[in-house]
Amino acid sequence: MSLFSDPNGVAPVKCSRAGCGEPAHFELVWRNPKIHTDGRTKTWLACGEHREFLVDYLSSRGFLLETKAME
Repeated sequence: MSLFSDPNGVAPVKCSRAGCGEPAHFELVWRNPKIHTDGRTKTWLACGEHREFLVDYLSSRGFLLETKAME
C-alpha cells in the first residue's frame, strides 16, 4: 500500500491535475528551491493521462526531482 492510499486500502487516490477525478498511478516529487531551502519536498499525484502534463510543468520550472510509479 502506498503512502497516499486510503487508510482502509479501498478508495483510490485522485490525480492532482485540476478537474481530474481519475485514480493516480504516479507520484511526482518536487521542490521549489527558492522556497524549500530546508530540503523539504512536495508530492503531486498523476493519472496516466496527466502525468506528462504535470512532469512538463514541473520540469520547465526546474522543480521536478523524481517520478515514481505508485504501488
